[in-house]
Amino acid sequence: MIPNILSIAGSDPSGGAGIQADIKAISANGGYAMSVITALTAQNTQGVRAVHLPPVDFIVEQANAVFDDISTDAVKIGMLANADITRAITTILIERAATTPVVVDPVMIAKGGASLLDPSGVDSLITQLIPQATLLTPNLPEAAFLLGCAPAQTETEMEIQATALRTMGANSVLLKGGHLDGQFSHDCLATADGIDWLQAPRILTRNTHGTGCTLAATIATNLGHGQSPALACTNAKRYIHATIEQAHQLKVGSGHGPVHHFTESHSCH
Repeated sequence: MIPNILSIAGSDPSGGAGIQADIKAISANGGYAMSVITALTAQNTQGVRAVHLPPVDFIVEQANAVFDDISTDAVKIGMLANADITRAITTILIERAATTPVVVDPVMIAKGGASLLDPSGVDSLITQLIPQATLLTPNLPEAAFLLGCAPAQTETEMEIQATALRTMGANSVLLKGGHLDGQFSHDCLATADGIDWLQAPRILTRNTHGTGCTLAATIATNLGHGQSPALACTNAKRYIHATIEQAHQLKVGSGHGPVHHFTESHSCH
């Protein structure tokens, strides 16, 4: 069976991040992609120019249209923009997807520095949405922001922060170490069973637009295939490495280019 995967996130007209990246990642990994658009952005590989938010009632109506008709095997949450949207999505998850795996990518700041979640939204993310997460996938700056501390500089600090994030209610946390220096990119997976480390050789490239979206959507798809969180993250790490490695085949924009979602050098599931 092909799992049905719902992405709840913002739209990127340049195609590298957000809903567009999620649909590509879900499709490339053997899922059927569905979407609820929480925000319309005007952005490209150079940065975010503007953000327009649909009415919350319309966002809810999108989600209800999906849940009323289609069985959903996993949900990926991306950009939510503010507290009203965050609360509405949390309510939907509790009412319509209580037993469905949920991957929360805490999208707060764009790669170019634009804010994608206001302060009240951060509070709602911490107190309401994160406790509904099967897996939380912050990068180092996002983890530090959520915890109110400095970004981790070492693997020991990453372990401490990943474990601390689990106390916010997420079943598991994948703390992404891409912002650290070094020959390898290390990610720290904290689960009820302890700490696991996922690593891949670091690739020196500017083509990293949408990597967080792509990774989270891939993990959600893998969970929809019935994989454990540890296996879902391991396979997603392998996939995202391949998409970055092959991104040079694309000629998209003059800033941070997108990854190559449909590379053939990965195993779907």
